Amino acid sequence: MSIEVLVFDEMHLSRASLMVLLDQRSDIEIAGSVETVRGALEFAEISRPDVAIMSYEGRDDETMEIAEKISGLPGCRTLLLATTCTRSVVRRAFTGDIGGMLRRDVSPARFLEAIRMVHQGERVFDAALTVAAVANEDCALSVRQLSVLELLSRGDTVVEIAGRLCLSEGTVRNYLSDAVTKLGARNRIDALRVARDAQWI
Repeated sequence: MSIEVLVFDEMHLSRASLMVLLDQRSDIEIAGSVETVRGALEFAEISRPDVAIMSYEGRDDETMEIAEKISGLPGCRTLLLATTCTRSVVRRAFTGDIGGMLRRDVSPARFLEAIRMVHQGERVFDAALTVAAVANEDCALSVRQLSVLELLSRGDTVVEIAGRLCLSEGTVRNYLSDAVTKLGARNRIDALRVARDAQWI
């Protein structure tokens, strides 16, 4: 059976190029193409493509949120093609349900291989992006503590963070408390300030 894919890209020429590449493969079928991220979610909710290929630009929270929602639909997986992104964005994708994340300058062969792997339930992340996601450099916090802080910075409550990361509420509070201590911060808000100033989130 063919892999049914949805293509989302706001740029018409880029979207058309992706479709031409995909259309040449006998094991891949284009289920649809959309130019808005909301359109991608609507299409996925109705048609349930196997893989949603989504172009991603920088700190676009809406695209990431929609990608997570599509990944939560039965039988759907997401593969992000990123132009630029921060470490916090990569960590969010890496620690969440996103099937894969590649740079837009990836080779066609690698891109096609990634689609097939994501469809099979594997996760495919560009090596450099993965290093960026897990590297702490001079950061005293663990990846999990950073993930909790990132969700807190987006306005999520402890209950919501626990649900997103499949943790207990007590564990989330412990991560936050440890982060405050490690950063020498006065409270959670101050810890967020320190982490943002250091560009860890």
